[in-house]
Amino acid sequence: MIASIKNRVRFYLLRIKHASVAELLTRVFQQVKIIRIHVSPISNIENRLKRFDLPCFENLELPDLVLSASPVEIERILNGKKYTLGDSGLEETDIRARWEPARLQHVAVLTATLLKEQIPPAEEKRVDAFAKREVLNWIDENPFPRGNHYTSAMECGLRIPVFISLLKLVPVNENTFRKILAAIYQHAWLISNKLSLYSSLGNHTITEAVGLIFAGSVFHNLSEGRAWLEKGFELLEQELGHQIMEDGGPNEQSLNYHRFVLDLYWLATDFLEKNRIKDCGSLKALLEKGERFLKAFGDSMTSCPAIGDSDDGHAVAPGIHPVRRVAEKQIRPLEVFENTGYSVISLENGVNLTFDHGPLGMAPLYNHGHADAMAITLTKNGKGMLVDPGTFRYNGSPIFRSYFKGTRAHNTVTIDGSDQAVQETGFIWSRPYKSVLERVTSNDAEIFIRACHDGYTRLREPVIHKRSIWCFNRSCFLIKDTFSGKGRHTFELNFHLHPFSTCREEEGGFAIDNEDQKIFLKPLGRDNTRIIIGKEDPPFGWYSPRYGIKIESPVLTCRVEGIPEDVEFITAIGTDCALDETVIGQKLAEICKND
Repeated sequence: MIASIKNRVRFYLLRIKHASVAELLTRVFQQVKIIRIHVSPISNIENRLKRFDLPCFENLELPDLVLSASPVEIERILNGKKYTLGDSGLEETDIRARWEPARLQHVAVLTATLLKEQIPPAEEKRVDAFAKREVLNWIDENPFPRGNHYTSAMECGLRIPVFISLLKLVPVNENTFRKILAAIYQHAWLISNKLSLYSSLGNHTITEAVGLIFAGSVFHNLSEGRAWLEKGFELLEQELGHQIMEDGGPNEQSLNYHRFVLDLYWLATDFLEKNRIKDCGSLKALLEKGERFLKAFGDSMTSCPAIGDSDDGHAVAPGIHPVRRVAEKQIRPLEVFENTGYSVISLENGVNLTFDHGPLGMAPLYNHGHADAMAITLTKNGKGMLVDPGTFRYNGSPIFRSYFKGTRAHNTVTIDGSDQAVQETGFIWSRPYKSVLERVTSNDAEIFIRACHDGYTRLREPVIHKRSIWCFNRSCFLIKDTFSGKGRHTFELNFHLHPFSTCREEEGGFAIDNEDQKIFLKPLGRDNTRIIIGKEDPPFGWYSPRYGIKIESPVLTCRVEGIPEDVEFITAIGTDCALDETVIGQKLAEICKND
């Protein structure tokens, strides 16, 4: 308990440290309003709702959705399934697990099937009654504004479209209509007075903006409704270039949150344009770049590497997303996203290698970034071979939270057992590193990429880490790690393998199999490379397939002590067959001559 209190105090002190005077004043005013609403309800809400414009509401069109929920999934929801995170005990220690079912996204699945007219007529009444009961029960059990479901404005933003969809698609009586309408108003009021601004800008801000847009469109004939609508759209415009880099990548350095943010934008723009409220053409060009960015990493989020934080969140619901403008994936041997800091090499044999030479995350707190500079991932025909182990969880397990976002949990080099930046809390980093893409060359025969980062220059005796990657023969890679700096250090190179894979020593290297896919990895001149699986103290060799779940996973690890200029790691990877040492030697000599 004492440790928990100390951590909370530290968290708030760090937030204050990064806050401007304007932010501090804004937060004080916001808190005063929230405290007052606990003492005295929103004044005149019933009178405000009497001015509600029902004909205009009836003419509002809902955004179009793509639905993949099966009849079996619908039946499971009708039998009590709600979307939760992790195992059954997670909600005891992680507020995120308690929030998930309160997003009412199981109801969103039902209303989406009604919208798409995919419910058999004989089942419609059953679905209508269930969806209505779930929403009314939630409102009754969570009276505004008390309880943990009103502590996050983001959560309120996600519920508003669910409430509106229910009122649009499910027949309700006058009392029920007014009750849900009041909940929409209350949620929007709270969002407008608790916006995530200044140092808190991020995916929460976009979610809150979408909630304001939907609620503002419902209450457009009220002054506050118009203010909500304008503020929501202003934030979408303002944050577009902040959230999404010029090359389409995520400023937060998280692929999962990038998918989340893009879907929120598609949802809002479709809603605004369908109802002729706003022309969103100026937003869509960058959204399309965002889709192309994600396509370079995989055909779906299940095939994308788990780069950065992920809480498995959905803008609408699992199995549902707004209509996206997605260009057909064009297979290019090399995609370089210089603004975001990623390169993706795609080979004809189905291999995708990603190389991270980007920043830590979104300043000033870098909340959802991981210390993974120079890390690679490698998939083959959709199967993870060299993986990013993921996130595991945010709260209730600080040691594993620290591990999964730290440098040792990524396919790069750790120096002196330290992260590339300093973890202040589970969501705040300090001393962020800078990565530099130094050189890229590509032709029909070969690809060469070289980058470096300065995360370890904060050490008493500073070190620069440089990584070079060569791709040749359309199936082979050489990865060379070199260092410059002062002093004597411990250097540790790690390659994390998928937990379903097997790894055995073969021909002076390691044969890695994941189901029917195989690659060969050979650490040159490093006979001390070993395999570690599922170490508890300190954590090492773990993989998180989804939020709240961790399983043992093998790591190929090699540790060397020495002065920076005397240490190097050279790793050969054959994605079709093991590489002959003579071929590797010839290639290295050729590379060194031309580099």
